[in-house]
Amino acid sequence: MTVQPKILNRGLAVAFCGVLALFLAAPQANALPSFARQTGQQCAACHNGFPELTPYGRLFKLNGYVFGGGQSNLPPLAAMIVEDYTHTQAGQSGGAKAHYGPNNNFSLNAASLFYGGRILGDYGLGAFAQVTYNDPSRNFHWDNTDVRWAHAMTIYGDETVFGVSLNNNPGISDVWNTTPAWRYPFQSSSLTSPPGATLMISTYGQQVLGASAYVFWNRLVYAEAGAYHTLPPDVISALGMTENGSDSFSGLAPYWRLAFQPQWGPNSLEVGTFGMEANIYPGRVHGFGTDDKTDLGFDVQYQYLTDAHSVSAQASWISEHQHLNSTFTRNNSSNLNDQLHSFNLKTTYSYEQTYYATLAYSRIQGSGDPGVYSSSSRLSSPNSDWWTIEGDYMPFNHGGPSFWPWLNMKLGLQYIWYTKFNGATNNYDNNGHNAADNNTLYAFAWFAF
Repeated sequence: MTVQPKILNRGLAVAFCGVLALFLAAPQANALPSFARQTGQQCAACHNGFPELTPYGRLFKLNGYVFGGGQSNLPPLAAMIVEDYTHTQAGQSGGAKAHYGPNNNFSLNAASLFYGGRILGDYGLGAFAQVTYNDPSRNFHWDNTDVRWAHAMTIYGDETVFGVSLNNNPGISDVWNTTPAWRYPFQSSSLTSPPGATLMISTYGQQVLGASAYVFWNRLVYAEAGAYHTLPPDVISALGMTENGSDSFSGLAPYWRLAFQPQWGPNSLEVGTFGMEANIYPGRVHGFGTDDKTDLGFDVQYQYLTDAHSVSAQASWISEHQHLNSTFTRNNSSNLNDQLHSFNLKTTYSYEQTYYATLAYSRIQGSGDPGVYSSSSRLSSPNSDWWTIEGDYMPFNHGGPSFWPWLNMKLGLQYIWYTKFNGATNNYDNNGHNAADNNTLYAFAWFAF
């Protein structure tokens, strides 16, 4: 029997409203589930609105997810469900995705199971590991995974943390919300078409495996270095992933991170740089050399955190230099050398760690290349600009219902306004589509338990 999209959407809407009514009727709940049980801390201790980390949250992650203090004997498992609604200014011809209508779609964006916390706490070994089901793509897949060993010691009177991370997404090991793996938007629709151009550093999440070593000195200076390699196609398929471009790295792709983080009173500031370099076989085709790409990023974060009022701002600029030897030789690009630049700025105000308002601006700019962008852009351009405004409500950050005191929830309403999309404001694809057609109203309910 085939379930019609309208009937399915109506059922999801009813279920969403029922769950929402249940939780809003309950007293406030405690923090992010498995980490909260392990530490005994409220969610607001680690997060300035999940997943943005506070100074304590950064220390918890850098020390291997092993901090204790809680009284629960439950295993470090947690679950997450995200129900959402997507409306675009213009409907998407043929449906937003298979099994969905052109517009006004409800979906189960994610249902995830986590292992979050100690593995061998006395030895500094812990993990954040996630498996996710996404209804728009109709598949289960491994998601962000970060297994850590860490050890803290005092050297000449200064606290120093040494650690190693084994992970599957460049930048997932980072503790400031500025790298592509963790930066805003923290939640987005799976039923829209984003701008066509993407940076290499944000392309290969869950399709690579890498390791890095890091040191955090005196809670002030952070340095990390590591490398990644692409997984074989059969492994990627077995893990539920779809290959992005079916590329592979030649050898290892180095990743680096350096940050300086002074703190004073309720204020903290981070200024840093990060990057990644890779020699890539496009389509895993050998014999034509490699495409060589280098991403170099600079970032800054400021946080003012108090019980009543909090302000945070993050900005990052990433420049990608591309030497497209393989792609150019095979006549798949018009230029031998291209560039791509990304700028992201986001600021958030929160009241009592419960009500949040966010304004963000994003821009992608780069070289025009008919061989690379002509299928998505009338002007063969990667350039896109957009604004995002979002309001969130997190009622469970400071206490919880007796039946499950570690419940957490975020209700969000987000609007994305495109001023340029794939190179143009009007008729960007030569089929009459305008940038504003992609403007998106997005509502979501995020539950963790």
